[in-house]
Amino acid sequence: MSTYSQAGVDIEAGDTAVELMKIHLAKARRSEVVGDIGGFAGLFDVSALKKFKKPLLATSTDGVGTKTEIARAMGKYDTIGEDLVAMVVDDLVVCGAEPLFMTDYIAVGKVFPDRIAEIVSGIAKGCVKAGTALIGGETAEHPGLLGEDEFDIAGAATGAVEAANLLGADRVQAGDTLIAMPASGFHANGYSLIRHILKSQVLKLDRHLDDLGMTLGQVLLTPTEIYALDALALIKGLKEQLHAFSHITGGGLAANTARVIPPHLSAIYDRSTWSLPFEMEFLAEMGSVPQADMERTWNCGVGMVAIVSAEAADLTIRSLAARGMKSWACGVVSVGNGGSALEGAYQER
Repeated sequence: MSTYSQAGVDIEAGDTAVELMKIHLAKARRSEVVGDIGGFAGLFDVSALKKFKKPLLATSTDGVGTKTEIARAMGKYDTIGEDLVAMVVDDLVVCGAEPLFMTDYIAVGKVFPDRIAEIVSGIAKGCVKAGTALIGGETAEHPGLLGEDEFDIAGAATGAVEAANLLGADRVQAGDTLIAMPASGFHANGYSLIRHILKSQVLKLDRHLDDLGMTLGQVLLTPTEIYALDALALIKGLKEQLHAFSHITGGGLAANTARVIPPHLSAIYDRSTWSLPFEMEFLAEMGSVPQADMERTWNCGVGMVAIVSAEAADLTIRSLAARGMKSWACGVVSVGNGGSALEGAYQER
């Protein structure tokens, strides 16, 4: 006789995980959510879209890459979900969309209910920070495909934006100012390079970094900053003076900013307006990473960039400061051949 449990799938553990995560899911609701978790599909009342003249739905999906391996090695699973939310919803706000709801997918080699609940607690916390509802998800057990301790997570979100308010390259003009919002660390990009450095240089996750007052593992698990509500506040306050956002993820500052710069213009960053984060300088030095490679792999300290008219630069910085978000003018948009570049040397700490 062969049973599902003999094949490595524990249905009862899966049911226990669902029960444990419900308390976290309850925190990540919006008034438009219909029903409770447990159905075949999440439901969201879109009658609120009636306020739009021409609503556009925006969707984004992503994961957190091999940062999951750091979480597994540390045995700490309650922050990786925040990374997932950030990677998904902050791509939505770039076009001006308000993230409305999100679903997640967790694949594991073996269901450990407490561990699944920890992961979902982070996702729910991130959704609260983004003002987004977590309306459903899936946990899949893959014995034989993944080791018992191995897991991967992914998510997708949907947002809405008024067509007339869509942000992007067509709004960007010569003379615009680049306003940087700081990253909280490596975010969830470039961890294959990080893990290569850890292995090649035999760096232990419990190594204490005195400059940061944390272990290397703690630094690497710092959750990705979620900029959604700050970005939405700028959209509401600046209106036509806000032209575009760039979410700095894989590819670094130059490549991601180039995605919202029209062909006849160039975005030029001034490195001297900020200092390279200690943890990035440390790993780049330990791994002998060339600066060019570092800058196209990591965010180098900038997680989100707002592109605004020059006259709105000071207002942008003040508005973000009032919300507790530090920011600074870090470059300009000028006539050029398209794309984005970094100039000068990083400011000394």
